[in-house]
Amino acid sequence: MAATFFILPCFFLFSLSSFPTLSSVKITPRFPSSMVRPEQLSVSTQTKLYEAKYFTQTLDHFNYQPQSYQTFQQRYLINYTYWDGADKLAPIFVYTGNEGDIEWFAQNTGFMFDTAPHFKALLVFIEHRFYGKSIPFGGDKNVAYSNASTLGYLSSTQALADYATLIIDLKNNLSATHSPVVVFGGSYGGMLAAWFRLKYPHVTIGALASSAPILNFENITSPYSFTNIITQDFRSESENCYKVIKGSWEQIEETAKKNGGLEVLRKSFRICKNYISGDAIESWLSTAYIYGAMTDYPTPSNFLSPLPAYPVKQMCKAIDDPGVGNDTFAKLYGAANVYYNYTGTTKCFDLADDSDPHGLAEWTWQACTEMILPTSGNNEESIFPVSTWNYSKRAAFCNYAFDIKPRPNWITTEFGGHDIKRVLKRFGSNIIFFNGLKDPWSGGGVLESISKSIVAIVAKDGAHHVDLRFASSEDPEWLRDVREREVKIITKWLSEYYHDL
Repeated sequence: MAATFFILPCFFLFSLSSFPTLSSVKITPRFPSSMVRPEQLSVSTQTKLYEAKYFTQTLDHFNYQPQSYQTFQQRYLINYTYWDGADKLAPIFVYTGNEGDIEWFAQNTGFMFDTAPHFKALLVFIEHRFYGKSIPFGGDKNVAYSNASTLGYLSSTQALADYATLIIDLKNNLSATHSPVVVFGGSYGGMLAAWFRLKYPHVTIGALASSAPILNFENITSPYSFTNIITQDFRSESENCYKVIKGSWEQIEETAKKNGGLEVLRKSFRICKNYISGDAIESWLSTAYIYGAMTDYPTPSNFLSPLPAYPVKQMCKAIDDPGVGNDTFAKLYGAANVYYNYTGTTKCFDLADDSDPHGLAEWTWQACTEMILPTSGNNEESIFPVSTWNYSKRAAFCNYAFDIKPRPNWITTEFGGHDIKRVLKRFGSNIIFFNGLKDPWSGGGVLESISKSIVAIVAKDGAHHVDLRFASSEDPEWLRDVREREVKIITKWLSEYYHDL
């Protein structure tokens, strides 16, 4: 398999071709354009979810050079519907935005909307700088994204300072300085929520960090963990399904090399006529397996693309279908069709499509600076071809793309991670770490409680931040129990806060 895959939060897939063809490398999110539709909302949230507002944010919080005082318009979404007001010290729930359009994340974070009436909470979703409509340098992406000098203001520490500044200003404007703040986040947003509680305990009383791989740095987590979990997800459904996928890569490569082989692949996988290659087919299939595992939710979803409940089960069901006989490509097409075309509306698949409907592309910069998460190792048992995590390739790409060197040790220097239980046992407090063990990112998550108030909630059948999704009557009992436990813990935080006033 010629491509090496680097998997990055929240949903990025690096397809890094082998050297020396570095100049041809593209890093793009492989999202079908049909996924721009929001999640189906629960009955209690059929009213307008939020209104958009803007805050004049400082470009650089950590320097006092003249250019640091430049500002930009940072978008945030707010919902006053359930808030009991500043005079009653009603809480404020804040979502720490991820690497994309904040509306997408708000529309898929139903837990906050579902629990707001119970807590009588104000809801705020803050967009991460350089994403969505929160673009520095006059909102001009061509300028903001142009080079390392402008992209240098895109970092997790700047984002956290943005959130603190905005929250404090918002509370002052609402005369709600004593209203307690609880922060929420999933995936990279969950990492930010946890770090925000540790860095800004005077701004928030607690954090719900869902599927937050804060331990996926340096050598804290094995680089084989991510793909081992994906492998187990498929293998636990069907040994045959696992074997078909595992054995397919060589067959795809051999077919691509033959005269007329690419046309065979095109017809087998219903690929559009504009572009095809063996590597592109492999990347396309890998994306389906990876994101299918991440979003292996127990109910139908529309987060990354329209999917049925338990998509991994459905993908393996397509592979195990006796009706396709021994045709490996037909089996793989059936599985890919579950992920890419569950609605049945796509006539052909465009491998050259680099559309980015949720504005995620600038994660490439973050993945080249501080978010160095080793996830691409594949052992002998892996569903993917055997490979090792190769930091040198990542560094070479980043040098090519941005003329910079990554800082692989910065996150653990700034936020910690090594010996986390010993470090946080007497320092941190009031953090919930949720992880579902079907989620490949759970390998880098906090899976054991650190103290009475830094609590790990682990769901054997859970997928990527499934707890934050809108509640459904079809939710299994274990998921209802997870959310009920989270509500009880947050209630305790608030009670303790009010008691101390």
